[in-house]
Amino acid sequence: MKSSSKRQWWVPLGLVLLSLVPVLAGAARVGELTGGAQITAENARFFASPVPVVVHIIGASVYCLLGAFQFAPALRRRRRWHRIAGRVLVPFGLAAAVSGLWMTLFYARPPADDVLLTPIRLVFGVSMVACLVLGVTAIRRRDIAAHRAWMARGYAVALGAGTQVLTHLPWMVLVGQPTGTPRVVLMLAGWVINLAVVEWALRRRPTARPDAASRQISSRTPAGAASGSPTR
Repeated sequence: MKSSSKRQWWVPLGLVLLSLVPVLAGAARVGELTGGAQITAENARFFASPVPVVVHIIGASVYCLLGAFQFAPALRRRRRWHRIAGRVLVPFGLAAAVSGLWMTLFYARPPADDVLLTPIRLVFGVSMVACLVLGVTAIRRRDIAAHRAWMARGYAVALGAGTQVLTHLPWMVLVGQPTGTPRVVLMLAGWVINLAVVEWALRRRPTARPDAASRQISSRTPAGAASGSPTR
């Protein structure tokens, strides 16, 4: 395998690794709910209403792990695979976002969470839904650049939990479990870092020339449709 072929897998691999901690934590939570674990103050809200958290864990796990491979150019060029994966990812992503919004609104707020985390979670949950909807709308009108941008932003929001592990880790090592305002800042930092990286990557990507884009669309359009005359 050529070095350039190897390099294109670094980003998907990194995203999978970043997803692993929240995915494994989610799997442990599902095991706790299905295995009859002891009910405590920390998990009582999940036992009282388990469906939203299970939907959230499954939706987010599939979305983050499968979604990582949408960033592999070799797979993205396989249009059939890319489309099938996208049709799986959108409903799972929406399930993760909507269930997350439900939990934010209706689960009791954990003692470690400051009240400011509630509106922040709502903003990012709604933003993820909006990104997915805008991404689907863009591809339906064949705006590939906008589709990639919105889907990448939605993925960045979903992967916030992975980056939040990294933002929390130094504080936990040096100070202990963050609560109150420090936890708000560390949680917010995870989402902001992800979105900043995505925006940097989008601006770094070369923009296709309008004439090239026109030729690409024209090559996929029947001659009769391109000329405005009906085909027979």
